[in-house]
Amino acid sequence: MRIFAAFALIAGLGACAEPPAIPYASDERVQAVAFRAPGPNTLTVMTMVSNRNGKGAHTALMINGSQRVIFDPAGSFVNERVPEQEDVLYGVTPAVLAGYRSAHARSTFHVVSQTFEVTPEQAAVALRLATTNGAVPRAFCTSATTGLLSQVPGFQDVSSTLFPTRLMEQLAARPGVVEEKYFEDDEGTIVDGVAGIVLPD
Repeated sequence: MRIFAAFALIAGLGACAEPPAIPYASDERVQAVAFRAPGPNTLTVMTMVSNRNGKGAHTALMINGSQRVIFDPAGSFVNERVPEQEDVLYGVTPAVLAGYRSAHARSTFHVVSQTFEVTPEQAAVALRLATTNGAVPRAFCTSATTGLLSQVPGFQDVSSTLFPTRLMEQLAARPGVVEEKYFEDDEGTIVDGVAGIVLPD
C-alpha cells in the first residue's frame, strides 16, 4: 500500500516534473547576475496550489540574503535569461520573480507565498544549504525544502513531508508569517507560461 501511495504521489505532482536537460550556468555568469532585494533578509516558501481541489503541486524556496535566489527543487522553470545551477535559480530580480510566479499561476493553479523575516545568519545558512544541496529527484520538491528549512536555526521544528500543502499549513501556524496569494487565469502549462515571459535585457 505504501509503495502504491508513493507512485500515486509522483504521478500527482505535475509541477515537480523532470527538469529539461540543459547545461548549468557557469560560475562567472552566476556571479555576474547576482541580485539582492532591498530590505530585510527573508525566506519565502512558494506553494503551487490547484484551483480545482486545493492540493499542492510544487514547493520552492526563495532566499534573500547576500543575494536573492530561488531553490526550485525538481522544478520545471527553465529560461535562458535566468541562470541555474543544480536547482538553484540566480539573479532573481523583481522581473524574474514576477516571471516565475506568472509561469506557475494559471487557470488551474495559484501561488501561495509565505515570507519570514530572518537574520543575516539564518539567510546565510539557507543560501549555503541551497547552493550545496544538488539537484533533487522528481516529486521530492517538498521533502528537499523541509530538509533544508529544518537545518536553519529557528526552523528546526519544521517536519518532513512530501506534500506541498502540508508544509504550507505548517508554516501558516508559525509566528511572523506574511502570506500572499497570486492568481492568473491563463490557460496552458508551465512550459507555456515560461515561453510567454518577457524579461528585460
